[in-house]
Amino acid sequence: MAPPSSRRSGFSKKAQYSVFTGYLLATLGALLGLALLALSLWQPSALAPLQGGAQDVVSPAGRAGATVRAGSGSVADTISAYWNAGAQNATLREEVEIARIRLAEAEAVAAENERLKSLLALAEGEIEPVATTRLIGSSSTSSRRFAYLSVGRVDGIETGMPVRSARGVVGRVLEVARSSSRVLLLTDSESVLPVRRAADDTVAFAEGRGDGFLRIRLINLGLNPLQEGDVFVTSGAGGYYRPGVAVAVLTELTSDGGLARLMANPSATDFVSVEPIFAPVAVGAALVPVEERIDSAENDAPSAQGGGGN
Repeated sequence: MAPPSSRRSGFSKKAQYSVFTGYLLATLGALLGLALLALSLWQPSALAPLQGGAQDVVSPAGRAGATVRAGSGSVADTISAYWNAGAQNATLREEVEIARIRLAEAEAVAAENERLKSLLALAEGEIEPVATTRLIGSSSTSSRRFAYLSVGRVDGIETGMPVRSARGVVGRVLEVARSSSRVLLLTDSESVLPVRRAADDTVAFAEGRGDGFLRIRLINLGLNPLQEGDVFVTSGAGGYYRPGVAVAVLTELTSDGGLARLMANPSATDFVSVEPIFAPVAVGAALVPVEERIDSAENDAPSAQGGGGN
């Protein structure tokens, strides 16, 4: 007897029916497909309900696939963003650094404009300066405080002439050479300058301490009327400096006055102007510079001579 695996299907009725049923279903499916194809070509609207039903059946699967695709896309974007974060941070840091450099350059330009305006103010002050020059150096390591100018005797500089910057008084000329000068700074321990408080007529002396600060000593002792932040200007008394030029601002109170910070710091001063010596004379209650007194005398001279001739 042959093994069961070698039997033909014809020996089993059940197998024959299964094969026949398969052929029959395949034929019916083909015929149904042809019929639906012909119907779709002849009258497409008739298949609309069937298409809608088919879409309803497959839509859950479509949504699930879309969710999976979206999730995979988000994960991919997250991984890509994390991977590129380092390069992006480096680029942003470089841009911030460039922006800081541009800001510093803009601030430098603004400072240069202010410096040029200060130089213009020096050249166009109330009193025509003898010379406007560069402060080429200053001492800062000893109790004696001097500065040096690049102008001298040939430029009309004389001993005693006041030196000022756009911010205020720097000092006065102490020694004059042919093309250079030495300036006694206000902070020198031998410097004494009559000053007054800008807000009123409170008078005092500004004495150099040799450490970059001034000691403000009140003339009228008693109750100290000064306050921190008070600004002191030249009073015009004693000559050399014309009145009303800024000197210092008070930073600390003492029993007889206070300590003040110089308005025109020599170490931060570039250009200065050298002005004529202020020599006041009493005319009533007013103080008149010696230049104005000389001009007045010259103007009155012709009239006086004419009067004598008559």
